[in-house]
Amino acid sequence: MARRTENKPSRGVQKMAMLGCTSRGSLIGSGTQPDKAMESRIQRVREAFASGRSRPLRFRLQQLEALRRMVQEREKDILGAIAADLCKSELNAYSQELITILGELDLVLENLPEWVTAKPAKKNLLTMLDEVYVQPEPLGVVLIIGAWNYPFVITMQPLIGAIAAGNAVIIKPSELCEKTAKVLAELLPQYLDQDLYVVINGGVQETTELLKQRFDHILYTGSTAVGKIIMEAAAKHLTPVTLELGGKSPCYVDRDCDLDVACRRIAWGKYMNCGQTCIAPDYVLCEPSLQNDIVQKIKETVKEFYGENIKESPDYERIINLRHFKRIQSLLEGQKIAFGGETDEATRYIAPTVLTDVDPQTKVMQEEIFGPILPIVPVRDADEAIKFINNREKPLAFYVFSRNDKLIRRMIDSTSSGGVTANDVIMHFTLSSLPFGGVGSSGMGAYHGKHSFDTFSHQRPCLLKSLKREGANKLRYPPNSQSKVNWAKFFILKRFNRGKLGLLFLAVLGVMVAVLLKRSGHNPRGPSVERAEYSRPVAVWLMVPDRFRKCANLWFKSLRVGVPGWLSRLNV
Repeated sequence: MARRTENKPSRGVQKMAMLGCTSRGSLIGSGTQPDKAMESRIQRVREAFASGRSRPLRFRLQQLEALRRMVQEREKDILGAIAADLCKSELNAYSQELITILGELDLVLENLPEWVTAKPAKKNLLTMLDEVYVQPEPLGVVLIIGAWNYPFVITMQPLIGAIAAGNAVIIKPSELCEKTAKVLAELLPQYLDQDLYVVINGGVQETTELLKQRFDHILYTGSTAVGKIIMEAAAKHLTPVTLELGGKSPCYVDRDCDLDVACRRIAWGKYMNCGQTCIAPDYVLCEPSLQNDIVQKIKETVKEFYGENIKESPDYERIINLRHFKRIQSLLEGQKIAFGGETDEATRYIAPTVLTDVDPQTKVMQEEIFGPILPIVPVRDADEAIKFINNREKPLAFYVFSRNDKLIRRMIDSTSSGGVTANDVIMHFTLSSLPFGGVGSSGMGAYHGKHSFDTFSHQRPCLLKSLKREGANKLRYPPNSQSKVNWAKFFILKRFNRGKLGLLFLAVLGVMVAVLLKRSGHNPRGPSVERAEYSRPVAVWLMVPDRFRKCANLWFKSLRVGVPGWLSRLNV
């Protein structure tokens, strides 16, 4: 009798199951055998992309317009889903998510015709008569894995860029925001091409199966631990990835700053969405003398923002689930709580909290907090703060508050992070003109605005030559010689732009006139002036570097046109 074998989950699935749920994003693992049903779904999307209908500019604009209509017409459905998933007021959901998407759509719709246009590239002498340009083209079928902390904007913003670049897209929302994921699955097919843009909902197993498939790009937002698994799965197909991860984003408060303003802005960024923001200030670095003042001012600000009874404030959210609640609660153990610290497991409430005199070796300083706890770590000065930051993994964001512009520049130049905001927090995320992404363990690649379009595009170099002028190609055909090498240096190493092509035309015209004058014997300036002086091609000398002027001299001599001594010695 054959022995019964047990189907065991892959090591990746087992590892992620032990983690329970990532700090952001979906639970995933990498198995071995792809699911045929999932494979078939992805293949249908790939066939839709192969049809070519996602490429025309007009189609892309139509899809983006449809996406804007969806946000405007189904605003209540979207806001209701976000509010239900995150205990978030509809006003907060609109200001934190929908307004960003509408702004991104306006930007892309306005600028996409320019972005898709081929850009001319510089030429050398060998290609001066050819057409040379860089043409953005879509990558193919891309996978976007969203996160739960901002389930709409983090999923939709990269989708806008992928559509703008002409790709087909598989969208995987976070299963932790069930209502938002369901709304996306219902609404997107009503407004977008159903074959090119497909939503796949589900948990660990579905995402695991997705990662077995071949994609042309993967963009993932979530934890560093899961980001590594994403990258490992992508490597099997040589798929490029954009990873927006996280980390501990430091905030340095200089003694020379407006503490009232600084603490108000820090409190806003830290406690927004109950601290569940990837670029929230994770901890504060300051001189010991500032610590008590910062605590007091943040305490006053929290009261100003959320009232006496924070639990009842419609502007203060809750922790996403019980597992995260217990993880964040455990970070308070053994810490000096300056204010806050109240918790309610039944409602997953954790009050805005500040910790003082925090030991850098304690647990709260060893992992991304991703909750409403703000540790303050005293440092002697800015130099010690720089050293403290540089001794840790590169963060997703860095914040510095100071009136001293030189200090701000020095701290920026002396550290590394995904992004920087001075005298505020989080606001660099709101600018679509700035790339958003991490560095090192906080991520790789970037998106937002034009940067999203570039991320999801291949910059295709194009050189269009004629079948004529074959004589010029003899330089590269065998047999080789030193003379050919010398000419190749001149023709290939010399770059051209349109302005210099005009100078070249004038130079050639000048030489031709000089030759004609020499042959005709015409000299309107009299016999005292050498006819050769009419051959002064100053434009050529402006274009030819020193190392090639011998070649230029030979060229002129071959035309029997002399080069005046004063010109050959001219240093231009």
